[in-house]
Amino acid sequence: MPGFLCDCWPSLEIRALLCAMGCIQSIGGKARVFREGITVIDVKASIDPVPTSIDESSSVVLRYRTPHFRASAQVVMPPIPKKETWVVGWIQACSHMEFYNQYGEQGMSSWELPDLQEGKIQAISDSDGVNYPWYGNTTETCTIVGPTKRDSKFIISMNDNFYPSVTWAVPVSESNVAKLTNIYRDQSFTTWLVATNTSTNDMIILQTLHWRMQLSIEVNPNRPLGQRARLREPIAQDQPKILSKNEPIPPSALVKPNANDAQVLMWRPKYGQPLVVIPPKHR
Repeated sequence: MPGFLCDCWPSLEIRALLCAMGCIQSIGGKARVFREGITVIDVKASIDPVPTSIDESSSVVLRYRTPHFRASAQVVMPPIPKKETWVVGWIQACSHMEFYNQYGEQGMSSWELPDLQEGKIQAISDSDGVNYPWYGNTTETCTIVGPTKRDSKFIISMNDNFYPSVTWAVPVSESNVAKLTNIYRDQSFTTWLVATNTSTNDMIILQTLHWRMQLSIEVNPNRPLGQRARLREPIAQDQPKILSKNEPIPPSALVKPNANDAQVLMWRPKYGQPLVVIPPKHR
């Protein structure tokens, strides 16, 4: 049956949270009309105004959880006269990544994206790894199947954060003695609101966002478990930027591999040759 393939309205809980937070960036003002008569009524983006939390409950790994980046958009699709399908949703790519775990004088482990680091690509897809090029396929996209006789009005939303585990001990050592002394992470992302005609592959960029997540955690491995780690900075993240002029999407942001499948964990000792600890899932 022509019409929506899915319910494109996010839960009231998500919408209430976005409205309740005082640091939301919004384009607001006058609605903007794009090609094919697609209208963007509003775009909101924020990072929760809370510090990164640290979990020392495990004797094997330190875990931390960053605040969430959140984005939502209210879009109106005009009637579709033909038998064609449109998908409106979020596409995200990582454009910069530094992720180091220091183990005193012994060296550091480093999650790396080789092609990005070497400048071979401008950005790498941050898709869920299944629904390329989309970030996800629940609240992150909305599919409209034509023909339709009336406007289709919907909200699409997404969120992202980090929740990794870092070993207390040197990852290439057989010893379980805690040596971790510092964690540093700095990642930048571009997020696009996009409408795509799946019949013609026509892609319309509706909005571009920039956001960044940073953290520095100081660790004293000689202290008792539960008292080792301290968040140094930042206590609050910089808020996302909603650009007034859209940026093009690099081809590498639309295809495999995504960042999770392309990243490699390296051990870089203070003396000696680097060692691959975890190879990329996608070569």
